[in-house]
Amino acid sequence: MARKFDFSDWWSSETRTGTPVVVTMENPNFSVLELDGPESAFQPAEKDRGKNAKQFTWVLLLKAHRAVGCVAWMATALWALLGTVQRRLIFRQGVVMESEKPHKNRLFRFIRAFLAISLAFLVFEMVAHFKGWHFHRPSLDMLHTSEIQGFLHAIYLSWLSFRADYIAPAIQALSNFCVVLFLIQSADRMILCIGCFWIKYKKIKPQIKGDPFKSEDAEQPGYEYPMVLVQIPMCNEREVYEQSISAVCHLDWPKDRLLIQVLDDSDDESIQCLIRAEVSKWSQRGVNIVYRHRLVRTGYKAGNLKSAMSCDYVKSYEFVAIFDADFQPNPDFLKQTIPHFKNNPELGLVQARWAFVNKDENLLTRLQNINLCFHFEVEQQVNGVFLNFFGFNGTAGVWRIKALEESGGWLERTTVEDMDIAVRAHLHGWKFIFLNDVKVLCEVPESYEAYRKQQHRWHSGPMLLFRLCLPAIITSKISIWKKFNLIFLFFLLRKLILPFYSFTLFCIILPLTMFVPEAELPLWVICYIPVFMSFLNILPALRSFPFIVPYLLFENTMSVTKFNAMVSGLFQLGSSYEWIVTKKAGRSSEPDLLAAAERESKSLNQPLTRGASESELLELNKLKEHKKTPSKRKLNKIYKKELTLAFLLLTASARSLLSAQGIHFYFLLFQGVSFLLVGLDLIGEQVS
Repeated sequence: MARKFDFSDWWSSETRTGTPVVVTMENPNFSVLELDGPESAFQPAEKDRGKNAKQFTWVLLLKAHRAVGCVAWMATALWALLGTVQRRLIFRQGVVMESEKPHKNRLFRFIRAFLAISLAFLVFEMVAHFKGWHFHRPSLDMLHTSEIQGFLHAIYLSWLSFRADYIAPAIQALSNFCVVLFLIQSADRMILCIGCFWIKYKKIKPQIKGDPFKSEDAEQPGYEYPMVLVQIPMCNEREVYEQSISAVCHLDWPKDRLLIQVLDDSDDESIQCLIRAEVSKWSQRGVNIVYRHRLVRTGYKAGNLKSAMSCDYVKSYEFVAIFDADFQPNPDFLKQTIPHFKNNPELGLVQARWAFVNKDENLLTRLQNINLCFHFEVEQQVNGVFLNFFGFNGTAGVWRIKALEESGGWLERTTVEDMDIAVRAHLHGWKFIFLNDVKVLCEVPESYEAYRKQQHRWHSGPMLLFRLCLPAIITSKISIWKKFNLIFLFFLLRKLILPFYSFTLFCIILPLTMFVPEAELPLWVICYIPVFMSFLNILPALRSFPFIVPYLLFENTMSVTKFNAMVSGLFQLGSSYEWIVTKKAGRSSEPDLLAAAERESKSLNQPLTRGASESELLELNKLKEHKKTPSKRKLNKIYKKELTLAFLLLTASARSLLSAQGIHFYFLLFQGVSFLLVGLDLIGEQVS
């Protein structure tokens, strides 16, 4: 009988007995394993020691291949960037320099002077560093005269003393002020996100009770639909006018209770003829649609809407829906929005959400989608649920005409007529509702030039409006809390403080602290909180999470445009009154026109062709006779302010290497590259 071994005594004993056992396997596929006593036989082998030489070699080769691939990709990207800089900046191939009016060059001159001083100090600091004069925190009082190495060394020591005593305290004070603003704005953003989570958790949203269109008159049962006016303001919208008119004409609403106004402010006669022909086509099909064109185009969009509301027949309508030229509402839009007004006499506005058909067109459209998703999902929804007030988005909304009239109607005093009428309606006690589930298709700008002009108007107009509305807000009869919300949160915090601290902190103070290290900027201000806030901003568009780093860098890059616009609006400079129509690409027309064509074919039982009426043929003949002017060749632009800031941040990143500031170096480097890409117009639509 085989001997039975019992190891329990060995396990319980504290001292080992016996000799080590070495087992050698001749098979080369196995490694040599040394058993130092019986305990080691039952212990898991180390992960690395369990691999043989071949496996270890393959792992090293794979890691080396990945590293080489990453280095090669970075080298290729750097080479392509340098080639683009040479082609666009040096040889000026396929680009044109941004043209600005004299009053717009003040900020550029300031940044350019800042760059020149930074370059001079960088050279001075490098000379001092290589001569061994570099001090992080110098104790100048302990230096003896014998330790001063010449005239240049004395100048450098005097500069260190002056820097520490006079410059650093001022920069630190401004830095602390901006950090406080940054924390307040971050807290506001956090509260909005918590409110959004609460709405999602409690499933809070406006509800429609019963059948809103069913007649309450027992003697005449049936359905009653209110009179609705639909307005489509447009100006030289050649690319998108057709699908917008088509989508509005397919709204599911009784034809005798609906009137569509096409408000054309185009100054191009060929576009006027096209829009007239489109309106005539739908009129021939029985749609109640009219075409209006102003001879005197004053007041931009506000003047256009004001002129249309002055028509006598508007008095018989109760509600007005507004759609910009690139918006395409679903057929059930009115049936999803109008019912909220029933039995709610204090409701003045129902705002729908935007959905973007070209959000994946390029990097710029993806980053815009992140911003706008947060705006609608968080800001508009939270303010609508808890405050019954938010800024009207200018389109995809339905107004009670009585609310417009009592609030003073459309005014031409600013370029943000939508925000203007919303603030005045709020001061008169009207309430707003935001429908996050009702979406209207539209498109975002695909080129940086169009996006930059749009953002300038969106950030200069509110500051000009704030100057004009402040006395009315203070003297209004609304509650103190509503006044505080309007003045501090709606205007100052979200329209003024945000662009101010973003530009000042990350584009001015941070580079300054590299040359004045006595004034420190905490690491959590540069890295942790911005990343966390960017994560919150990206939550409503989770599919865009891989773009969180480009989003953070791009938002800081856009701060120069927003800051410039904010200053121009606050001090009523000339650019705050400029209105430039955002360029449309017409991307949304391709799938939606096919769907519209299918609906029309089914309803008419005939091919989709233009009507052959006499009036329509006359319009088409005018269009053929009109001589087409040759279109100008489109070029990418070079933006001087962004490009100068790029070189400034790259200069500061080079200075941070002397102080061995790792996070600061990487942030300044990537932020400088971001400004460089934007300055060379490489972020959006590219013109070959």
